[in-house]
Amino acid sequence: MAFLSFPEGFQWGVATASYQIEGAVQEDDRGVTIWDTFVRQPGKVQNGDTGDVACDHYHRFREDVELMASLGIQTYRFSLAWARIYPFGRGAVNEKGLAFYDRLIDALLEKNIQPAVTLYHWDLPQALQDLGGWTNREVVDAFAAYAKTAFDRFGDRVTRWITLNEPIVFTEMGHRTGVMAPGMRDLGAYSRAIHHALLAHGRAVQVFREGGYRGEIGITNANTFYEPADDSPETAAAVERARDFDTRLFHGPVFGRGYPASVVKHFAERGVPLPIQPGDMDVIATPTDFLGVNLYSRGLIQPANNSVGFTYAPPRLPLLPMGYEAAPHALGAFVRWISNEYGRPRIYITENGVCDNTEPDANGVIDDATRQELLRGFLAGLHGAIEDGCDVRAYYQWSLMDNFEWAFGYSKRFGIVYTDYRTLARIPKKSAEMYADIIRRNGLDA
Repeated sequence: MAFLSFPEGFQWGVATASYQIEGAVQEDDRGVTIWDTFVRQPGKVQNGDTGDVACDHYHRFREDVELMASLGIQTYRFSLAWARIYPFGRGAVNEKGLAFYDRLIDALLEKNIQPAVTLYHWDLPQALQDLGGWTNREVVDAFAAYAKTAFDRFGDRVTRWITLNEPIVFTEMGHRTGVMAPGMRDLGAYSRAIHHALLAHGRAVQVFREGGYRGEIGITNANTFYEPADDSPETAAAVERARDFDTRLFHGPVFGRGYPASVVKHFAERGVPLPIQPGDMDVIATPTDFLGVNLYSRGLIQPANNSVGFTYAPPRLPLLPMGYEAAPHALGAFVRWISNEYGRPRIYITENGVCDNTEPDANGVIDDATRQELLRGFLAGLHGAIEDGCDVRAYYQWSLMDNFEWAFGYSKRFGIVYTDYRTLARIPKKSAEMYADIIRRNGLDA
């Protein structure tokens, strides 16, 4: 059995997001968010679940930091709740919100865990949504001001910043398909949200550069490794269309290549052109320090006679509870692809994980075998990509603990730590033991 050793200095972490774990939605002057509103609309979230309590991390963060330390976690990616800091998205700052994150950051540093802070993980203040949210260009200025407040307050201790988490998800699913907050189904809203989100990212990077803050800043997106369903030229073309409408749409502008022509044409022909103003693309392309990659599976693509020219082919691999294929090869394959596409940027795997709903056995043991097996496969593929020259420097497991899985409520478990939602007890799973061993040895047996 071979041992796959990761490079010296490679970092191992876990990730979470504010609305999914914090709870305390009405405490210490936190403002209302679009998710607080969305979860109260009948039928939007499975079982009518809400994030009102979630994992109660707001009160239990010290316990959670101790838990991370016990596993040997080296870096923790979490998001700030914009509405804790600016209850109305802009205007008066909330000192109580800033103080909470001070306490969390200091607790992490006391345990030698590096904080990695995401500025926006989907929980837009409702007051900004009332003005149009991401469809309104004013949100860009509000985000830049919020980012500066975060940099000023936490920049003495935080040296890794992520502007946006998965803009493809909160723009498309929030504005085109309506299955996530704010629940809109409008192609024009989607077009505007894409551009304003990326523009907000660029403005935040500019603020970071202009302020001379130490450390690094980047963006992270949801990614899928697209594969052809067959060997035909038509299918190969469909795969490239899929990459245009997904990967390149959000990465191309950040890397100075602009929006894919196929996507620009698609929106323009439907009367909802991307609302680009002079200078916007230069702002979006403000150089970043790293690219965050979130990836969970692959997409098998075939041609289609529809508006975008492609669709998903029927799955050929076992399906996980989230409905996508168990495809551990996809992580290494995507990292190779995007490294070649954009000139081998520094990459952090900011999310990767497995939904495994294994419950405790009679002895309270949670042997989440599917997660363990796929985690080994994901990491073996990532190791191969690094061996091939891809510059990957960190890996964040999604997630530290089971939490509120957006429109799925509490029905999907991604944690390496089990959350008992009745008692809020945290119980490390077998995958947590496995991950702790990987961290300790900086590698794994193949």
